[in-house]
Amino acid sequence: MSYLRHTMADRIDRREKRLVCLLNDEESAFVERYLRKYKISNKSRWIRETLMGFIYQNLGHDYPTLFDEQEMRR
Repeated sequence: MSYLRHTMADRIDRREKRLVCLLNDEESAFVERYLRKYKISNKSRWIRETLMGFIYQNLGHDYPTLFDEQEMRR
């Protein structure tokens, strides 16, 4: 019965896919300093939001247009 209480958003937001990334000591220390400096306590959420934000931003730039950039500048 409790399953019926879950909304569609609950099922969509469930994170079941794992992404693994390896860093060297210097990169790891760099990330840890950043997290401490900006008081970020949830590293996983920060990495996910940073990565997805970067991807969404680039998708906007890569979106196909009817004209190329040179033609639009005329």
